[in-house]
Amino acid sequence: MMMMMMTETMTPEMQTCMDVCMDCHKMCMETMTHCMSKGGQHMDKNMMSMMRDCSEMCMMCMNMMMSGSEFMERTCMLCAEMCDRTAMACEMMSDDAKMMQCAAACRKCAESCRSMQMMPA
Repeated sequence: MMMMMMTETMTPEMQTCMDVCMDCHKMCMETMTHCMSKGGQHMDKNMMSMMRDCSEMCMMCMNMMMSGSEFMERTCMLCAEMCDRTAMACEMMSDDAKMMQCAAACRKCAESCRSMQMMPA
C-alpha cells in the first residue's frame, strides 16, 4: 500500500507551488532540447547542466510536497535558489525567446517556492 499525504494538509499554496514546479521542470526540459537543436553558445555545458539540475530539483520539490516531507521547506528553498540561478543564465541570452520563457518560468517557480518558507509547520 502506498503512503499518501493526508489531503487536508495540502494547502492551496502548496498546490500552486507544485503546479509551478511542474511548469518549470517541463520548460527546462523543452529549453534543453531547444538548445541542442540550436547548438553553438546554446550548448554551453554549464548552462545545460544548470537547466538539468533545475528540472530535477523541481521534480524533487514536488515529490517532497506530495509526501509531506519534513524536508519540504528546505527543498523549496534550494529549488528557489537553483531556479534563480538558472533564470539569470537564461536571461543572458535575451535575444532568444525560448530562453526568456524558461527564465520567466524559473523566476515564477523561485517566487512560489520561497513562499513555502512562510508556511506554518
